Amino acid sequence: MESSRRKFLHQAGTGLGALSLAAVGGVAPVAAASRNAGARRNDGPGGLPKNWRAMRKFDVHNHISIASAPRPNVDWSRAENLIEAARQLGIEKLCSSHPVTAGALVGIEVVRAANDSVLAAMKRYPGTVLGQCFVQPGNGAAALDEIERCLDAGMIGVKLYNQFRFSDPAVFPIAEKCIQHGIPFLGHSAHLTDPKTLAQQPKTSDSHDFCALSRRYPELLLILGHINGGGDWEWAIKGLRDCPNVYVDTSGSVLEAPTIEMCVRELGHRRVLFATDTTMEGCVGKILSADLTSEQREDIFWRNLQRIFDRRRA
Repeated sequence: MESSRRKFLHQAGTGLGALSLAAVGGVAPVAAASRNAGARRNDGPGGLPKNWRAMRKFDVHNHISIASAPRPNVDWSRAENLIEAARQLGIEKLCSSHPVTAGALVGIEVVRAANDSVLAAMKRYPGTVLGQCFVQPGNGAAALDEIERCLDAGMIGVKLYNQFRFSDPAVFPIAEKCIQHGIPFLGHSAHLTDPKTLAQQPKTSDSHDFCALSRRYPELLLILGHINGGGDWEWAIKGLRDCPNVYVDTSGSVLEAPTIEMCVRELGHRRVLFATDTTMEGCVGKILSADLTSEQREDIFWRNLQRIFDRRRA
């Protein structure tokens, strides 16, 4: 199975053309497979499905940014490359946010500007870019007002970064707002083990923080972000076994480990959501090469997220 995954990534990567790491701002490998790559098939054990590109795919965790120097001279080149990568990989929808990653609390005007860039992308790519409203719990009532503003403008969920642990009471009003509207709450996560990284990111939430929030609000549509985004992913998965209301997204740049199979085995495939966090081709490859039934693969690629969308309230 690991051989199959490596072969997919090699085949996808050889036809990248201009969709390079530099073209998307250096976040992660976003380049897409060539048009002809979809026609090839690995006929050996664990071969890729011939129609992999045509399979529906909803990416629950992505980021879209607009470079400007300064506005209104907006540079859409990185966003265009992201959209083209998604098109070539058959990713139909990109749930996207623009989080402010500064460790210190920033003013609500900075948060609002970040969300405005996502709203602009939603208008430019209607039906493809689905906005997630980034907020900081430390902004208090202004954060709740920002969620309402973003939802009124068409966004579909909320994204939090690592400024507050999700077991912190400051997060509770955000969770309650998400429950009120029946929208998903996606959170940055990692079980960090390196002392230096821990010191730099002391408020990063791990699966125990997600479980604490989920036990307080069992009706919350809570998604643990990028299970392969850093830290001890096996520990993180095991930490979710007793929290049946927490979903996990499959994004992150760790590609070689059998993470998908472990998620399905420990949590059940209905709790697993396809995502890339801009590691586009690798994260498609993880799902295609995982040991899944056709129904499980389809659920992970899009149906599980559609079920979450169907719970939206006015």
